[in-house]
Amino acid sequence: MLSINMKTLQLILSSSLIFFAPSYFLTETIAQVQPARESTQPRKPSESTTTQTTQNATTLVPATATGSNDETNSETIRQMLRRIEILEERIRELESRQAHNVALPAVTTEATTQKDTATQVVEPAAAATNTNTDQGAPQAVATHDAHQDMPIGPPRLQIQGFADVNYRASDEKGTTNAFSLGQLDLFITSRLSEKFSVLSELILEAGQDNAFTFEVHRLLLKYSMNDYFNLSAGRYHTAIGYYNTAYHHGSFFQTTANRPFLFAFESRGGILPLHNVGLSVTGRIPSAPLGLRYIAEIGNGRAARPGARPVQTAVDENNGKSFNLGIFSRPSQVPGLQTGFSVYHDRLTPPGVPTVSQTIMAGHLVYQNALTELLNEAIVFRHASAGRVFYTPGFYTQVSRRYGNVRPFFRYQYVNVPSDDPIYRAVGRRNGPSVGFRYDLSDFVNFKAQYDRTDRRQLSGLNELILQLSFTF
Repeated sequence: MLSINMKTLQLILSSSLIFFAPSYFLTETIAQVQPARESTQPRKPSESTTTQTTQNATTLVPATATGSNDETNSETIRQMLRRIEILEERIRELESRQAHNVALPAVTTEATTQKDTATQVVEPAAAATNTNTDQGAPQAVATHDAHQDMPIGPPRLQIQGFADVNYRASDEKGTTNAFSLGQLDLFITSRLSEKFSVLSELILEAGQDNAFTFEVHRLLLKYSMNDYFNLSAGRYHTAIGYYNTAYHHGSFFQTTANRPFLFAFESRGGILPLHNVGLSVTGRIPSAPLGLRYIAEIGNGRAARPGARPVQTAVDENNGKSFNLGIFSRPSQVPGLQTGFSVYHDRLTPPGVPTVSQTIMAGHLVYQNALTELLNEAIVFRHASAGRVFYTPGFYTQVSRRYGNVRPFFRYQYVNVPSDDPIYRAVGRRNGPSVGFRYDLSDFVNFKAQYDRTDRRQLSGLNELILQLSFTF
């Protein structure tokens, strides 16, 4: 606002000079030659002073009367130009000060589009961002992958917080009903220049021992050259399927209280390599129809040794590197529709077991708008080791419809790991429905109630009730 005011002031001063300067100098000249004219042309009693002045202003002034005032007029012009120069210097000083001390943008609200873009706080963005932003879930916070352009000056952090409070009741043996804090997600962005930016997610979370742990779940330096090439380096969410890059940390954006089991984070027993450290490239495919985009990633992959941290942030347990290649389409003819396919490959080296070649194939078909949500994803794991091949199929489908501030939902999920799989045999088969609703208490707070039924191979089924308050700040 200050920058706009200064420019407006400068325009007014320039306009005033153009408009008033001729009148000023003309009036000065008239005033100086007025005595000579009054001696030869007496004032008529019926004329006012204004009329007399107007008549005088339209009468040519003899050169002999004005010649003596040229130096005075030139000096007056120089003084006024000097004053304008001083004002312009002051304006530049104020603009520079404003660029370094401008306050952070106010929180705003926008509809979801991807979750690296689900809503917009500073927008970031909004947006920014990731790529899967056409979410239909109501949002009020900046999409995680969208950043706002920053004014001229040094980089500044923009921080958005997400958190949730839960109550869980389950009939699983050995568990108790309890209130719990979910993840405290600090989503941080900073624009370094027109093409460089930084994105980070810092997570505080309490474990089963009630102690808090801190972890950097995402930290990326991003280079955006154009729509066709965007490079990120650091720790990222792998683009396997749709859910992982559409909904990052912070359950505020999700329709449901928890993620589908296939996309559960590694720390919560998930079997997909959802985090990776390395390089990621994405962009539009030039001249391609149907809004085709590509993504290519290379990183350390997931650890296979028992007891090791699944995400290999600093050290890789082998020399092999994982890669993921994907292509997806967002046709402009059908807003809210996205479909895509990806292939992930890695080489796992668990101790005491021959090397395992892991291939993960994922496909998705998603449709979302302000009222309707339809998510469908299928994944197949292929593990090849010592001449044997093991396949693990899995899928989920989720549908919801918004009615005012209430969004009822239904989800069914399935995963079936072979009992002799060299990596995930303990998971077994899990399948069952989830039903519930989400109620938006405000643009920044929502409440969810969800019931999960999980059937398991050779084990008794589980029933769980989840009540959740999630919010952004």
